[in-house]
Amino acid sequence: MLRSFYLGFIKIHILYHASKERVYGSALIEEINSHGYDISPGTLYPNLHRLEEKGYLRSEKEVVNGKARRYYTITEKGQKLLEEVKPKIKELVDEVVYDLD
Repeated sequence: MLRSFYLGFIKIHILYHASKERVYGSALIEEINSHGYDISPGTLYPNLHRLEEKGYLRSEKEVVNGKARRYYTITEKGQKLLEEVKPKIKELVDEVVYDLD
């Protein structure tokens, strides 16, 4: 069950970071893991692909140091979703973490 909750948080992390700058898989793994998660490529990449299939992200390939790298950016649809969840996240944090109800 905990893994299911974390996957939701990870998707929000992905959208957030993709809204700030172009992101790629290994950098996202490092970023997300720096917050205490233990995300593997086998978890991250299927989520990136699903978010792209659903229209929340778009990607483009680029060759970096002789290797193909796929960069992701948020779409308008993804930005709209992110903006919709922000107030809900704040409300949840206020209630659960700060016990402000």
